Amino acid sequence: MDFGFSGADEAFRTEARVWLSEHAEAGQDRRVWERTLGKAGWIGLGWGEAGYGNRKATLTQQVVWAEEYARSGAPPRSGHIGEKLLGPTLLAHGTPDQKSRFLPPIAAGDELWCQGYSEPGAGSDLAGVRTAAVRDGAGYRITGQKIWTSLAHEADWCFVLARTEPGSRRHHGLTFLLVPMDQPGRIEVRPIRQLTGTSDFNEVFFDGARARVEHVVGGEGGGWKVAMSLLGFERGVSTLAQQIGFAEELGRVVRAAVETGAVADPVVRERLVRQWAELRAMRWNALQTLGSSGDAGASSVAKLLWGGWHQRLGELAMQVRGAAAGVGPVDWSPAAPYELDPLQQLFLFSRADTIYGGSDQVQRTIIAERVLGLPREPKGVF
Repeated sequence: MDFGFSGADEAFRTEARVWLSEHAEAGQDRRVWERTLGKAGWIGLGWGEAGYGNRKATLTQQVVWAEEYARSGAPPRSGHIGEKLLGPTLLAHGTPDQKSRFLPPIAAGDELWCQGYSEPGAGSDLAGVRTAAVRDGAGYRITGQKIWTSLAHEADWCFVLARTEPGSRRHHGLTFLLVPMDQPGRIEVRPIRQLTGTSDFNEVFFDGARARVEHVVGGEGGGWKVAMSLLGFERGVSTLAQQIGFAEELGRVVRAAVETGAVADPVVRERLVRQWAELRAMRWNALQTLGSSGDAGASSVAKLLWGGWHQRLGELAMQVRGAAAGVGPVDWSPAAPYELDPLQQLFLFSRADTIYGGSDQVQRTIIAERVLGLPREPKGVF
């Protein structure tokens, strides 16, 4: 695939860069920022062809926007789960009514989403879902627990993978449901405090939560196909934007190595060069596979590459700092939350990179079974 930029693409890049520089102050409030993006037409790029999104944009222009957004230092998105995961999934599997109901509010930045996949006993093993949804008149009653649910404390809606066929096992009998989060007494969100001191992840408890029949995507029992399709969208254009962020973090580590004198160590220099070379290789791999379909192992290879790379970068960040890496930027007291500098946050958060989004073990199993054709790993039953 050719990703050379045309004149139109360069004009698109200039427009994106200017707009981001002029509206950075709106990022102080995450909901305000989402609506600011939506009003200017920057959410749902490419959906315009289907009549549900904002401005029309080629795949190359979507890459341009993602990279300029990352380079600008704009705030983290609250709406990316709805835009990057649910949106493409509804375009592929949703009914016309579902698309008309849910895509415009996502594109406007008015409704935020979270993902109800992982469970305490079914994290990377998604087919082990136990959350149950029972048909009750014009809808479903949902009972169960989800965990590691990103931004659930901010979300208006959650797409939930639940078991609708009693006694079914593994990927059979699962249904993909769109569930409103504003159900007091039926949905409880509990933040999970991480090593970094932040709480972006949550536990979500469903106690008779309601979902309407018309909010089933892919039909009852068709949840596994929809869920797998969504996971494919999880690693697309956003991967290239992620790598821009990685490059900025690598630059920070290099500067720290120079400041501390660690760069004089040939072992450190070799590790820095290796990190740079591997990041370039990841970029070319992402460009080569972007927009392709039918490659069962592409997303798993990408996850293995960036998860391990980022974790090693965090370890290198601590190495170049030496003993100072163990000291926070401000005095700590038991009465106040501890603070971390950016390199300490990088190290601690990256410990999870090889687990969330599908652990390394699961990714290797996918490659072994679906690409190499090796015998399937025995699965337990519940």
